[in-house]
Amino acid sequence: MSLKINKGEAGELSAINYIKEKGYIIAERNYHSRYGEIDIIAKKDSLYVFIEVKYRKNTSYGYPREFVDARKQDKIRKTALTFISENNLPDGDFRFDVLEITGSFSNIEHIENAF
Repeated sequence: MSLKINKGEAGELSAINYIKEKGYIIAERNYHSRYGEIDIIAKKDSLYVFIEVKYRKNTSYGYPREFVDARKQDKIRKTALTFISENNLPDGDFRFDVLEITGSFSNIEHIENAF
């Protein structure tokens, strides 16, 4: 039996490995609310980071980060507020990042404070 993994899943697994190597703890994966989904919610000390992972085979149609438009950002913000509320998180440090993956799954650009 062959195990197939789609490119989106492969990208997220690469992103998770990358984030863990940077010292973050994965708090949640593929968190859903009525507003949308957040690919990864990671924590480092008191900082919570809401991460959107974008993969593209190449950049001929633009960089992956360009696909995190204002509409997508709004959905991620609302979903993050739901997560914060559901988990009774105290006022603290929160950040929105984009992990851009192109070509090979090891080619990762981490954009902190992306929006």
